[in-house]
Amino acid sequence: MELAQVRLLVTDFAACYHFYAEVLGLKPQSGATEGPYEKFSPSIGSAGIALQDRSMMAQVLGELGESATGHRSLVVLRVDGLDEYCAQIIARGAELLHGPAAMTDRMRVAHLKDPEGNLVELQEWLLLRG
Repeated sequence: MELAQVRLLVTDFAACYHFYAEVLGLKPQSGATEGPYEKFSPSIGSAGIALQDRSMMAQVLGELGESATGHRSLVVLRVDGLDEYCAQIIARGAELLHGPAAMTDRMRVAHLKDPEGNLVELQEWLLLRG
């Protein structure tokens, strides 16, 4: 398992983009200043910080109403063999909120919460960037 990123779920994407890119000086991956997603890389290290529009994650999880504004962060872990890993953690007491399911043509994901209600995303990368 590898820590892929810490993702912040935000409402004002443009302001947060400006903060991480211009104020902190992190390098944006794609330049998506209006979102709904952008990953920022530090000058040293492989894990980064990512921003994602909060309503987009609520839609993925099928959450409506008040809970759509509640989540603020998401820990992302990359795993090999997502289906097998999910079966193992379910046997150890985990409850999945979503998935395993395709997120894009390059990745499958599953979502769960820790005992404090923090979101965790498990990612299986199907295709690596060229």
